[in-house]
Amino acid sequence: KQRDEAICSYAINMAAFRYAECVLMYAPTKYEIDVMPIAEEAMRKGKKVFFPKCNKETKTMTYRLVSSLDELIPDVYGIDAPPETATAYDPNDKATTLCLIPGLTYDKSGYRVGYGGGYYDRFLADFKGCKAGVIYNDFIISSVPRGHFDYKVDIMLTEKNVRIPVES
Repeated sequence: KQRDEAICSYAINMAAFRYAECVLMYAPTKYEIDVMPIAEEAMRKGKKVFFPKCNKETKTMTYRLVSSLDELIPDVYGIDAPPETATAYDPNDKATTLCLIPGLTYDKSGYRVGYGGGYYDRFLADFKGCKAGVIYNDFIISSVPRGHFDYKVDIMLTEKNVRIPVES
């Protein structure tokens, strides 16, 4: 809990968050870092907050706007998501956007290992905003397997600092 709070504090105080008009979140599972305080602070500051809604058949995600965390309901894989009727995030929107991306592990170059579904990689193919990996410092390793369709993050949020990935 203390490490999660430190990560949230770093996120809220970084320029990418301060200047973001839209924040793309994730609803954490019990094994992921709890970033909900970031969503609450973004809403308090009047930012547009979006959460992903997964389509299991196409293995894609569409981020949908919420005005309250109470709008999130259990969905695909038991992960909380907004209703299908909520306004979708438009990747062609020119608004300054920050996307928080969970992972099982990241490498020093900013590539991640997720759960293997490819949902984030498909979404990130068209995403133009700031990509922030959310990970405990102990879970950053030298390198992870990566393929042609893998995307790296621009920054990594840990409980110790905000890191810029370095090419190895």
